Amino acid sequence: MSTVDINSFGKWRSRLWPIHSFELKKMLPLFLLKFLASLIYSILTCMKDTLVVTADNSGAEVIPVLKGWVVLPCAILATVIFVKLSNVLKKSTLFYGIIAFFLAVITIYGFVLYPNIEFFSPHESADLLLSKVGQNFSHWIAIYRNWIHSLFFVTSELWAQVVIMILFWGFVNQIVLFSEAKRCYTLFIAAGDVGSLLAGPLVLFFAKRYAHLDFSHTLQMLILFIVLFGGLLMGVYWWINRYVLPDRRFYDPDKMGHTIKKKTKLSLLKSIKFIASSKYLLHLAIIVIGCGLTINMIEVTWKANLKLLYPDPADYQSFMGVVVSSVGFFALITILFFGGTALRRFGWLFSARLTPILVGATGLLFFLFSHFQDSIHPLTSLFGITPLVLVVFFGAFQNVLSKVMKYSFFDSTKEMAFIPLDHESKVKGKAAIDVVGSRLGKSGSSWIQLAFIEFLGAGSVLNITSYLIPLVTIMVIFWVYSVSAINKKLVPESVTPGVLNT
Repeated sequence: MSTVDINSFGKWRSRLWPIHSFELKKMLPLFLLKFLASLIYSILTCMKDTLVVTADNSGAEVIPVLKGWVVLPCAILATVIFVKLSNVLKKSTLFYGIIAFFLAVITIYGFVLYPNIEFFSPHESADLLLSKVGQNFSHWIAIYRNWIHSLFFVTSELWAQVVIMILFWGFVNQIVLFSEAKRCYTLFIAAGDVGSLLAGPLVLFFAKRYAHLDFSHTLQMLILFIVLFGGLLMGVYWWINRYVLPDRRFYDPDKMGHTIKKKTKLSLLKSIKFIASSKYLLHLAIIVIGCGLTINMIEVTWKANLKLLYPDPADYQSFMGVVVSSVGFFALITILFFGGTALRRFGWLFSARLTPILVGATGLLFFLFSHFQDSIHPLTSLFGITPLVLVVFFGAFQNVLSKVMKYSFFDSTKEMAFIPLDHESKVKGKAAIDVVGSRLGKSGSSWIQLAFIEFLGAGSVLNITSYLIPLVTIMVIFWVYSVSAINKKLVPESVTPGVLNT
């Protein structure tokens, strides 16, 4: 495929839609693929936090336990399975099988497990365990007591890691040239933002429509939509393989430097060792871990305050629906008018640095508000609100900003950094970095929070804020440093994928 001159589009089209008409057959299905995957994840996000945080004898403290001790092992297992299956199955078979598995688990949860939650929940044994270990470990017991919700939480978390990070981006990185990435990757992010934008109103609609009924009605309707969108997701993927990839205008295996059906033999352990032996991949792992650790550490503290303000599940989910929609709206505006423009005008380094700088600055400010709530009471009284309201709403702003920066700048710049790698590094190295690396970021923050809660006797995530401030600061510094290190070796736009400067 020939290189396209971005200046040929004109000022506004180069910002909003730098795609030629002959490229639509390839790009539009990819946009739709990202839209559907992100729409499903956004719906799951609104539901998973509500279910585990507002469950019986639960709270925001269960999130670090789930992410640190349940999701991480599952993510590692998922990576092992993916690596093994990728060596014996066609990519299309693997794609369909993974999507079908996720949809089956979600459907069983909504229509079998949740309606019979009292039957499946081990309240008696959970109470017995709680009486033996004490209230300081109640968040651990809550995972066992509400294992049904925990299963749904883990499934939702893995959707982002496996379906979006590995399946979607791995597929895109194999069929999109580096010269195309600067024009279309930000648009893929924008497609995901539209999915987030539409997920919020969908959740709010059913939450209000069935507010007078049992919460299971809202849950089951949303799951039906997830299954529908999942079916469409597989249909779009089939269409791309059937009508796009055979067209040599859009995909030339010889020019790409690898074949879409090529199989590699590299175990997960060897993938991790390969990452450790490559400074480039190691820095990529650091920015992924740093992003997950920083955002998650701040988010858990915010959700603990959010439950204090909105203890009712319906109110909590409604607020989360607004937050998710806000993320989609502002991320869409940012990616269309600023993300792609910044990437093209100011370069990769500038765009990649924005996320750690802004997330770190606003996160530290949120921690200060949360830790010194009594001190800011005179300020909040001037506006007729309580310190808790200020903390929750500023935390929501920080959460929206973090997600907007991640979706608009971090994801696209990170994915572009994978393109120059050879096929082996893309498939196996990316799987290890995106799944294990991302989970280590979230799980690492969870382990740190749990260590402070239990070993310092803090009892709640709200009581450890002073210890998190220096940790977040250090992590952001490492994140920024790794971005600079990647930029020094990032391949020029004109170089063919698969060749990395050394």
